[in-house]
Amino acid sequence: MKGDPGYFGPDSMMWMVNKEITVLFGGARALLMHASHPLIAAGARQTSFYQRDPWKRLIRTLSLQNSVTFGTIKEADESANRINKLHEVIKGEDEVTGRIYDALDHEQLLWVHACLQLSSIFFFEKTVRKLTEEEKDTYHKENMLSAKLVLIDDTKMPKTHKELEKWVIELSRKKDYLLITDVANDVKNIIATGPVPPHIKPIWPFISFMAFQTLPEEFRNIYGIKQKTWHKKVVNMNLLLLRITRPFLPPFFRLIPPARWAKQRITRKPDLQFRQKSNI
Repeated sequence: MKGDPGYFGPDSMMWMVNKEITVLFGGARALLMHASHPLIAAGARQTSFYQRDPWKRLIRTLSLQNSVTFGTIKEADESANRINKLHEVIKGEDEVTGRIYDALDHEQLLWVHACLQLSSIFFFEKTVRKLTEEEKDTYHKENMLSAKLVLIDDTKMPKTHKELEKWVIELSRKKDYLLITDVANDVKNIIATGPVPPHIKPIWPFISFMAFQTLPEEFRNIYGIKQKTWHKKVVNMNLLLLRITRPFLPPFFRLIPPARWAKQRITRKPDLQFRQKSNI
């Protein structure tokens, strides 16, 4: 018997997309999209995650995606349960809009889920290869399991990736649906200044630039991000360069650690697994 491949395994679209190191770009971009929603921001304000440990908050954005994609079934379930328990206590009246925020509200949960999915697919297509509509829909259907694990009602979700993208765009264009709050400003500063671990600092300015400059127009307007012609050229040139050089990079520079560890786990020989457990 080989190691538990988890909910998906290496032949899934979830595995293929989420293993790429460029998910870091997607995580930063998704965090900006999350924070522009005042009710998501209100929940973050209650827990003070952004101020206490900005890097941990960024990693938390990707943690469930990584656990569900690359962890064992037990690890994925435990990760989702931890998030669900945390969400149980995040509820109240938003001091900015006067509306009720609730971390277990379907629309608010789906907003977080959708922004990360759209960002992950966006950077995969820009830095690896274009996906067919069928491939994007397969990813969407597989990712609905992640949604269900954090108590999103999958029966109320858009049925395709394109419909999910349309849902986000239509909401973002509603009057006052997106707002620049204190939390949004905090997140903007976090992404811009990069309070990140030393090994990430050399590449963080590039990740930050990409996160801001690839935001949909509605989100750039909220954050006051100006996009001139030269910005677009720099973004497109660098994304193309990443796409060209990627096949020549070793796995260490191309794949995220959870993906590399998961591959080792599911391909490891049983006797080696037994010896390692015996030595613990």
